Amino acid sequence: MLPWLSSSKPAFPPPHTALAHPNGLLAAGGSLTPAWLVSAYRHGIFPWFTDGDPILWWSPDPRMVLFPEAFKQRRSLSKRLRHGGFHVTLNGDFAGVIRACAAPRGDEAGSWITAEMHAAYCRLHRLGVAHSLEVYQHGVLAGGLYGVALGPVFFGESMFSHRPDGSKVALAYLTAAMRACGGKLIDCQVHTPHLASLGAVNVARSRFLAYLDTWLPELTPATPASSTPPPRVPRPPWLDALAAPDNRRLVL
Repeated sequence: MLPWLSSSKPAFPPPHTALAHPNGLLAAGGSLTPAWLVSAYRHGIFPWFTDGDPILWWSPDPRMVLFPEAFKQRRSLSKRLRHGGFHVTLNGDFAGVIRACAAPRGDEAGSWITAEMHAAYCRLHRLGVAHSLEVYQHGVLAGGLYGVALGPVFFGESMFSHRPDGSKVALAYLTAAMRACGGKLIDCQVHTPHLASLGAVNVARSRFLAYLDTWLPELTPATPASSTPPPRVPRPPWLDALAAPDNRRLVL
C-alpha cells in the first residue's frame, strides 16, 4: 500500500521503498510548502501529479542526470550562441517561464504543472531557492528553464522552446556557469531521448543519493520542526555568474 503522508513535518519513506511499477512512486499526501519541497529534493524526491490527484512523490531508479562537463554542445549550437542574437537572464520572469513550460505541447491536452504546483514554486522562487533562465532572441522570449538550486546541484523541473534551440541555449548557459563556479550535477529526473542527446545519463538511485549526501551535507540536519519556515539554503556561486551582465562570456 502506498504510504500516506499526513504529518505537518516533512517526513518521507526511504527512497529505496519506492514502487518499481510505476517506477519511483514513493508516497502520497503531504504538502507543497517550501519546507516539504526542500526536504524532498535534498533526499532525492520530487512531486509529480495532475489535477484531481493527491500530491504524489517520486524517486525513480535509475535517475537521469547531466554532469555539466558532459553537456554536448554541437557546432550548430555554438554557432547559434555566437550569432543568434540571444540574451539570457536569470530570474527575469520566473512566473512566465513556468507558464510557458505548462502550456500544452503537440497533442498533449494538459500539463502536470498545475496551478498548485505553479504557486508552490513561485513561493520557492521568492525565497531564493527556485530559479529560472530566460532566453531572449532579438528581444522576444525564445525559451527557458526552471528548477531548484541547492548548493552545487540544480534540480531541473522543466524547460521550453518557442524558437529553435531556445531551451538548449538555456542549458548551455547553465552548464557553462556550473563548470566555471563549482556546480556538480543537474538532476533531469527521468530518461528522455532529447536529454540523452545532450549528454545526460542514467545512474542508479543509490548512486544519485550518494552524490546528494556528498555535495549537500549542510542540508542533512536542516529539516525544520514544522512545515515552515524552510531550511536555510546557501546561494551557489554559479547563480551569480548567470546573473552577471556579461554572462555571455560563459559560452563564448
